Amino acid sequence: MVTKTKIKINDNQELRNKIDELYEKTEQVYLAKWACSMFKRILKKVNIDYTSIDEFVNGYKVNEEWQNGKVRMYDVRQVGFSANRIARDCKDKVKQAAMRAVVQSIGTGHMREHAMVTSDYSIKVINLLFPNDIGKVTKERKWQLLELKQLIN
Repeated sequence: MVTKTKIKINDNQELRNKIDELYEKTEQVYLAKWACSMFKRILKKVNIDYTSIDEFVNGYKVNEEWQNGKVRMYDVRQVGFSANRIARDCKDKVKQAAMRAVVQSIGTGHMREHAMVTSDYSIKVINLLFPNDIGKVTKERKWQLLELKQLIN
C-alpha cells in the first residue's frame, strides 16, 4: 500500500512509489539508518551542521541507541519533542523544512512512518531551493532509493 504524502510537494511520483514499495518491506532499524542518512544530506544542502545543534546531536545519538536496543521508544519520543522545538522556532522556511526532516528521522525509532515523512521533507527542501525543477527532485529521489537499497543489502 502506498503511503500518503503528508506535506505538499512537487514530486517524481514514480520514484516515490518505488521508494515506498521498498520501504514497506524494510525493517524499522534500517529505515532509521536511512532517515538519519537523509537528514545529514539535506542539512548539508542548506548549510546547517547538525553537530552545532545540541538537540539534533542528542536526537541522532538516541536514535542510534534505539537501533541497538539500548533505549526505549519513550526516550526517542522525548528527544524528538526537543528537536521539534528548534524546527518550530526557525523562521527561514528552507532551513525549517530541513530541520523538520531531522525531527522526523529521529522519530523513526518511535514509528517507521516517520522515515517516509523524512524523505518527503527532503523533497520539500529541494522544492524550496529549486522551484519547479523536477530534475533536482528526481536526482534526490534516485539518491534516496539507492541509499535505502545499499543500507538493506
